[in-house]
Amino acid sequence: MISAIMASTMAFIDGTALNVVLPSLQHALDASAAALFWVLNAYMLMLASLILIGGALGDRLGRKRVFMAGIIVFIIGSACCGISATAGQLIAFRALQGVGGAFMIPGSLSLISATIHEKERGKAVGTWSAATTFVTMAGPLLGGWLADAGWWRYIFFINVPLGLAALLILWRHVPENRDEEDVQGPVDYPGAVFIALGLASLTYGFLSMPAAGWQHPRVFVTVIAGVLLLGVFLWRESRIPFPMMSLKLFQNRVFLGANLLCFFLYAGLHGAMLFLSLNLVQVQGYSQLQSGFTFLPFSLMMILFSRTMGALADKYGPRLFLTAGPAIAGIGMLLMSTIRETRGFADYFKTYFPGIMIFGAGMAITVSPLTAAVMGSVGKQLAGTASGVNNAVTRIATVFSTAVFGGLAVMFFSTYTQHAVAGLGLNAREQALVLQQAASLGDAKAPASVVQQAQVAAIYKAAFIDTYSHILKICGVLGLVAGLLAFIYLKNNQASDKNYSQ
Repeated sequence: MISAIMASTMAFIDGTALNVVLPSLQHALDASAAALFWVLNAYMLMLASLILIGGALGDRLGRKRVFMAGIIVFIIGSACCGISATAGQLIAFRALQGVGGAFMIPGSLSLISATIHEKERGKAVGTWSAATTFVTMAGPLLGGWLADAGWWRYIFFINVPLGLAALLILWRHVPENRDEEDVQGPVDYPGAVFIALGLASLTYGFLSMPAAGWQHPRVFVTVIAGVLLLGVFLWRESRIPFPMMSLKLFQNRVFLGANLLCFFLYAGLHGAMLFLSLNLVQVQGYSQLQSGFTFLPFSLMMILFSRTMGALADKYGPRLFLTAGPAIAGIGMLLMSTIRETRGFADYFKTYFPGIMIFGAGMAITVSPLTAAVMGSVGKQLAGTASGVNNAVTRIATVFSTAVFGGLAVMFFSTYTQHAVAGLGLNAREQALVLQQAASLGDAKAPASVVQQAQVAAIYKAAFIDTYSHILKICGVLGLVAGLLAFIYLKNNQASDKNYSQ
């Protein structure tokens, strides 16, 4: 448990603290906005592309061995990120971090699932969730402190002692874990290439979509290529005796339903968190520190109740928790979608606080039972593959929501602005200049050549609040859909290691 939590901590700290230090990083490396975008996405691109391979290789070659290899690569990538002299170097080394993460992240959960008895698996996953949530909560505070002190590079350097400590614990105290009867036959390297290239192409297309547009050749060619490569991968996996990913996994209703739930819920979660943060800082007048504290109730709910919910799901089965939890989270998002203009942080407790609490309660009910359901729906011999699939679904949902909600937000913002400026008496050129700012969303600035600066600024503010409301409503509906999928697909007598249908 300690080694799994410490290794996961590295990934979670990088994921949350890095967002806070981006302004310092951009200034220090003289990075363009596009380069800054790829500092974040180079990691996600490699992680989404290789995470299935990392889980499958852990099942075949040994979970501890592959887990340790991932930690080593992640440490090397982190140290190189810390000494990067240019934005290009940092992007390349962030991609190396993503390679390490793809072999490290599935290993943490697959080791827990394969070595801890199924009756205590939910409690163990709950402990892991609570610990990593605490780290997620502390990440922005740590990043802000380091950035203010001019030490943004230590966001990467801090991974080195954490990774070395995890490696030492694994080496001295954790036995190798794999099922010898399930590692027969050659590794499916062609399948690995197809899945990696397919996910990389699909992820790249989605990540390019908000900036380039849906119809840009770079977008639709890479998305179509990704779909075709994934189709070739599935065709191959259905016809070879030793596949990289057994398609029989998806004949298991619990596994299929839990991953569908995961996709819809995490797409909604990511969209809601992203646009809530933008709304608070850019429109409602919150400082970045106040915005960070806004999510504190959400994190505390996760820390306090994840372990308990995992244990209760072990006792009573996952169906009730995975039906109610996403639905409650969806209600929280719908409640927050009704909030319009506020007086800033002074209004927090009577505006956003109730919705954040309900949202956090729903996620606290969901996360541990969901992970335990995914890992418990297959035999322990496929724990790494199951973890890799589930993590890949989560990452793809995040990329998908960024692309789709980014495009929808610009459309909602432009539509509102276009109707609102029609009554200002602007000429065609001035209207075009006002509408050009739509891509900036909450950061839109009234053009200097327009006389009605205050009116245009007010329209931009109202347009973003309207956009935020639409996006949060969609996210809330996705949460309700996720709960419905759990009700349809999941049963409390889910498959265990003993009765999994091969």
